[in-house]
Amino acid sequence: MAEFSVSELRAQHTRIRNVPIAVTPEGFWCCPSPAALQKSLKNQAPQNKPHKVSPPNSKASSVQRAPTISSEKRTISNPNAENPNPSSNLSKGTEKHQQKHKISVGFGQTEASDFKVVLRGKDGIMVKMSVHRNVLLENSTYFSEKLCENSPISSAEIPDCDDVEIYVETVGLMYCKDVKHRLVKQSVPRVLRILKVAEFLGFRSCVVSCLDYLEAVPWVGDEEENVISYLRHLQIDTKDCYGVSPLLRRVSPNAQNDAPNNTLAQIIELVLKSSEDKARREMKSVVSKLLKENSISTNGSTDICTETLYKSCQVCLDSLLNLFRQASEPEFGNRTAEVRDTVNRGIALEADNLLWLLEILCDRHVGDNFVTMWAGQDELAGNHGKLPIMSRHLVSCVTARIFVGIGKGEVLPTKETRQQLIHVWLQPLIDDYNWLQHACRPFDRKVVEEGIGRTILTLPLEEQQSILLTWMGRFLKAGDACPNLQRAFEVWWRRTFIRPYVEQEGSRN
Repeated sequence: MAEFSVSELRAQHTRIRNVPIAVTPEGFWCCPSPAALQKSLKNQAPQNKPHKVSPPNSKASSVQRAPTISSEKRTISNPNAENPNPSSNLSKGTEKHQQKHKISVGFGQTEASDFKVVLRGKDGIMVKMSVHRNVLLENSTYFSEKLCENSPISSAEIPDCDDVEIYVETVGLMYCKDVKHRLVKQSVPRVLRILKVAEFLGFRSCVVSCLDYLEAVPWVGDEEENVISYLRHLQIDTKDCYGVSPLLRRVSPNAQNDAPNNTLAQIIELVLKSSEDKARREMKSVVSKLLKENSISTNGSTDICTETLYKSCQVCLDSLLNLFRQASEPEFGNRTAEVRDTVNRGIALEADNLLWLLEILCDRHVGDNFVTMWAGQDELAGNHGKLPIMSRHLVSCVTARIFVGIGKGEVLPTKETRQQLIHVWLQPLIDDYNWLQHACRPFDRKVVEEGIGRTILTLPLEEQQSILLTWMGRFLKAGDACPNLQRAFEVWWRRTFIRPYVEQEGSRN
């Protein structure tokens, strides 16, 4: 970085301020950002005499001498001669001085410059650039049209510039032989700013270089949305004359031959068949989170992934039933330990997979059909008691999760499905209840008991009585090894013994 003295004359008093000006190998000086300029003008102390610091000699062959950068001098005549109120005139002059900062920038061989480009920023900064007609005509359709329409002219003005700094840098890039090389060390946000200005100026080679840069670098965080938003705008406005479509391929498929539901099915299949426990748990967590985000973005509407999830559920159920059949065979205990371990591990894996899929379905409020599928597994429930409890207990976790879902209103199965569910799966769950409390870390007894009780209370009163009296006999024998459904029992009691008399008394009154 070199520092140049920017001088300003106010009320016949000269103050020198140092403003950082970056020198490039091509021999032009990059205008400082408006923020840097304002900060420099505010913080630098006034000097008595102006002095200049000579810049280092540029190594560019096209540069014969360093360009001059100075602010335009403005003098204020005797205010008393024009205005009887000198303080008012001085105030206006001071305000005008604070609002405008003039900078001159030279490119290439400044002594051969034959055209001026004036940039007027919205923040009060004005930059006058000494440039060359042939460079503008060769690189910019915007300036070419200006020169052809109003020829001969010696200057052009771009008013209300949002980004004066980038305008200066983009014009400077017209003097570079390899624009893409100049962008290598830039950040994505800055290249995007250059791209916008280059597109406005019709600087095609710069636009292409910016697109090549954006195609090659990663887009991190908010950069992706900013890049995609502008690329879609560029694609529409220019009718894709710059070939933006390949860049958009990064975020959208080119064809429909790889439908999203097929991709999701492949992802779920890879997760369900994984034999590495830690990796499977991590990827299940990631996929669940992403599916939840997808559900929010689609406003919770049923989409293609529901069908894919149910297909995976059916595959897991079929596999689990097949493993239960093997494990319930009389000669299964005579098989080798390796075979028994493989079957038992497969049961645990499929039960865990079903529990994961059920969580996703409940979260998306589309789990009603899963309850119907599970309530219809008579053969699976019939073989349940033939297996050791340590092999079968994870299957009861699926039943417990269904009861919790019904109790919370996450799934809404029909009355017939609820009746069948309790008839088929409540007793196997009670048989495994003591083991679940001690062997399953995520098992929440109170939540499960609340779910079972609420599910029972959705049935007709006679069925509530039958189920709860059967439970009571089991609870009085097993104690804590049995679900505690006392709250549901109390509700049933009030419905049976108190409500009729309360209603009878109310009808009399």
